[in-house]
Amino acid sequence: MDGFLEYILHKFTLPLTNPVLIFALILMIILIAPIILRKFRLPGIIGLILSGVLIGPFGLNFLEKNIAIELFSTIGLLYIMFIAGLDLDLNEFKSNRNKSLLFGFFTFIFPLLIGFPLCQIVLGYDNNSSLLVASMFSTHTLVAYPIVSRLGISKNAAVATTVGGTIFTDTAVLMILAVIMGKSQGTLNSEFWLRLGISLVIFLTLMFWIVPKITRWFFNKLESEKHAHYIFVLAVVFFSAFLAELSGLESIIGAFIAGLALNRMIPHTSALMNRIEFIGNSLFIPFFLISVGMLVDVSVVFNGYRAILIAGVLTGGAIFGKWIAAFFTQLVFKFSVAQRQLIFGLSTSHAAATLAVILVGYKAGILDEHILNGTVILILVTCVVASLATERAAKKIAFSEKEVILSKSDKLAFSHEHILLPIANLQNIEKLLEFIILIKDKKSSNPVTVLSVVPNNDEAELNIIASRKKLEEFKKHGAAAEVNINTIATIDLNATAGISRIAKEIAADMIVLGWPQKAGIFEKLIGERIYSIINSVDKSLFICHLERLPVTQNRIVILAPPMAEKEIGFETWVLKIMRLSAELSIPAVLFGTEATFEAIQNSVKKYKLTGKMSFNAFTGWEDFLQVSQYIHEDDLLVLVSARTDAVSYQKYLDHIPSKLEKHFQPNNKVVVFPQQFYQGIERKTSGGGNFSLKRKIVTEQRKKD
Repeated sequence: MDGFLEYILHKFTLPLTNPVLIFALILMIILIAPIILRKFRLPGIIGLILSGVLIGPFGLNFLEKNIAIELFSTIGLLYIMFIAGLDLDLNEFKSNRNKSLLFGFFTFIFPLLIGFPLCQIVLGYDNNSSLLVASMFSTHTLVAYPIVSRLGISKNAAVATTVGGTIFTDTAVLMILAVIMGKSQGTLNSEFWLRLGISLVIFLTLMFWIVPKITRWFFNKLESEKHAHYIFVLAVVFFSAFLAELSGLESIIGAFIAGLALNRMIPHTSALMNRIEFIGNSLFIPFFLISVGMLVDVSVVFNGYRAILIAGVLTGGAIFGKWIAAFFTQLVFKFSVAQRQLIFGLSTSHAAATLAVILVGYKAGILDEHILNGTVILILVTCVVASLATERAAKKIAFSEKEVILSKSDKLAFSHEHILLPIANLQNIEKLLEFIILIKDKKSSNPVTVLSVVPNNDEAELNIIASRKKLEEFKKHGAAAEVNINTIATIDLNATAGISRIAKEIAADMIVLGWPQKAGIFEKLIGERIYSIINSVDKSLFICHLERLPVTQNRIVILAPPMAEKEIGFETWVLKIMRLSAELSIPAVLFGTEATFEAIQNSVKKYKLTGKMSFNAFTGWEDFLQVSQYIHEDDLLVLVSARTDAVSYQKYLDHIPSKLEKHFQPNNKVVVFPQQFYQGIERKTSGGGNFSLKRKIVTEQRKKD
């Protein structure tokens, strides 16, 4: 009995050594700390950092830094930078690159100018030590970025500016570190600069030219192996981080570059992105935050006047330098006060790069232990300040964006969007679902409804049971991307009647249909089942031929007839296409009239859409194939068609879908039939599909407009 008790006590000897117990303890902290802090209305990030202080070697000594914790915390740090690169809206980043460059300069130069005299005059360090410590003021780690991501404002201009500026300032600081170390070691010569330049060129070529090609090939070859996609992405991140170190940069820069390189390969609303964020935010990033807390030795403040002075000067100088940089950024770019606070919050936390700079300087004998201890206090204080400032500012911005983006009437139209996906072939549902997830309004609480219509015959009962079982399997696809999927299997005389009835029952806003299965019969089917759906259901219809993965597309080419902007469903397809452009980070180009392009631009401004569109005037619809010289295999073709009595209908539109199928077979294609009448106006068809008098009045009014 005594031996068993001794065995139990040995397992709980501090610091803990049992890996299972260590992992269990950290998981309990990750679970409980944010919940407790939420009671005090504090960000969960603070709870994780303070928990690290408590259980670390300078606290209760439950844990000490070992290889396993170091590995997980490194993964967490790289994850933060990688997700920042993935979340970045490349279209927004390109338009804000000058802002990022200027903010990067501000957030580098102001802390440096403040820190150098403080270290030299107040603390009494020499030039090399003062420059190294002052450069540490300029670094920052996006510790508070998960708050921004969670609140859904990662595409805000202030966030894009800060994330871009992070790379500029951290790269500049690490270059200063390399120069100081080279100077102290006597290796700062022309060979040093030549080697650094060549290695950087090779690294960037690999990441932005070769890695995207390999990724496209891998995703295409192993399209069904979803777990392999995640493992491949992780391998790219760590390989990039390692290559960055070989190039003379820090690994965090490599992780961010990996995020930029894979940005277009991983749509923001895809199942793969959901897995990446879920695992990172649940496990790896909290590990990193706890490990940051474990570095903090609170006792240094009791080691005398000089220790308190150094910790206070470092912390105050670093925070003030970042606030000044955010203030001047706000003045120059006319950001709001909340955006200034957000920039300050995101950029004021010091962790990874800061610690790397100080540790390198300490080991090289350039800095003493007082600076090291003061830096640890600096990390704790700035992470807490950054989390509080970011949480407060992010909530203000998230609230204002929800209020401003859509007017009250627009909210009624789009915030309750309901998409219907009727399917005839269950094998093709995955690509259609992926397309819907990319274009779906994220604010809508309605599910995506997948419909299977079973003919009303002698085998109807058996067929509907089989359909329901198969449909249940596809709920997993929506769950992987956190999109609610509702399935309906129903009996009706034919597919058209079933689709029309269910579309009315669920008040669907748009319907997504699969392309006819056999090449060359689109025109025939237009006159049969699909044509009957088009004329029986006055909703916005998207008929999709999707063979290639969305990540392989380089452009969206939109073919819109004259007066397309006059249709009531015009804004619906514009919103969807521009959302797709933003999700895939690819540009759109319109072939149509200038009036249509101007109307699209007005909608883009109205809804603050981030997708980018260019314009090519096109009027040669009778000789449609002349547009082929502008279209490439990796373009997604979107034809905006019209029903026979629509304002924008022209007879040549009837033949274009078959030409698309015949002459652009390798391309992904979408044919759109916009909605024609307002909700609440009934549509009555008789034989050829004549409308009621109400519909005619609406059409005439639209023509006048």
